[in-house]
Amino acid sequence: MGVRFKGNSSLAFTWGDGVMKLPIKLDFDEFEGEYPEVRDQRLFGFRQLTLSSNFIDSSLLREKVTADIFRVAGVPAPHTAFYRVYIDYGEGPIYFGLYAMVEVVDDTVIEEQFVDDGGNVYKPEGRGTTFAEGSFTEEAFDKETNRAEEDWNDILRLFDVLHSDLRIIDTPVWQRELESVFDVDGFLLWLAVNVIVQNWDTYGRSPHNYYIYSDPATDLLTWIPWDNNMALRSDKGLMPVLTLDLEDVNRNWPLIRYFMDDPVYRRKYMENLEHVLETAFDPEVMTVRYRELHNLIKPFVTGENGELPGYTLLDCPEEFDAALEDLVDHVSRRNLEVDAFLRL
Repeated sequence: MGVRFKGNSSLAFTWGDGVMKLPIKLDFDEFEGEYPEVRDQRLFGFRQLTLSSNFIDSSLLREKVTADIFRVAGVPAPHTAFYRVYIDYGEGPIYFGLYAMVEVVDDTVIEEQFVDDGGNVYKPEGRGTTFAEGSFTEEAFDKETNRAEEDWNDILRLFDVLHSDLRIIDTPVWQRELESVFDVDGFLLWLAVNVIVQNWDTYGRSPHNYYIYSDPATDLLTWIPWDNNMALRSDKGLMPVLTLDLEDVNRNWPLIRYFMDDPVYRRKYMENLEHVLETAFDPEVMTVRYRELHNLIKPFVTGENGELPGYTLLDCPEEFDAALEDLVDHVSRRNLEVDAFLRL
């Protein structure tokens, strides 16, 4: 089995602070080339899994809850679960804290949530992933599947259609061509969820934290969210989150700007906002869910006597309880804000 650290700021800042609760990725087939006897090794059907440390999330709930919100709304997203992690590095098992275990997209997500799992999975990272005109590079669209086939034509086709002059001179034709290569409806639904939950660390603000799957069953590129620990929060000095009208998004993020400039797609976005409020972000339902999950994990986060067992990113047990109330306040406030926006 292969084990490695993962992440960017979640890894660097945690290590820099001298905390050992580092995000981890597991690959049960990593060494099958060297050891054929473990070929196709799986753990309960999983080839890969990631352990999220819930970095910058004192509630420890955001990674799990946000992925659940996406799926309830109809957006493909990884399943998650909480796990107590013990690591033995020579002195017996040591408790490293409570992690969120997350499905890996190119493993079970495409197997379970798509009809055909044989397509290209991309994990974009860097400027080219903004889809700004002329920004494409192969390095920006790292292939997680079919790596031997050095072919990015599906992504290049989206770039070409997105920036075609047809967008201006013949919009209906542009729409048809775009919808023949890209799951526009799926993206607009993702966008509505993403804006409602106020996730600032993904497309529209940061050039990463999403996957794209080239689905052979539909011949469409499909958007899949990833790494949601920065969601369900307002600005708090980190970075301005996207406004509901998306007027603050410029042409450097054309998948948002071009779509919002199109009356048809903007109307679908507005309809999706209403859909998400009705199906996946109801304050009463979410409050119950927040409190259930908080109570479920509390003994393994703060301990039965209120101490902080194992490795933790919390400064004190009270921080964990206060974070729950922040989430409850957020869902109530956000629901009112979105409802008021839809009534304008």
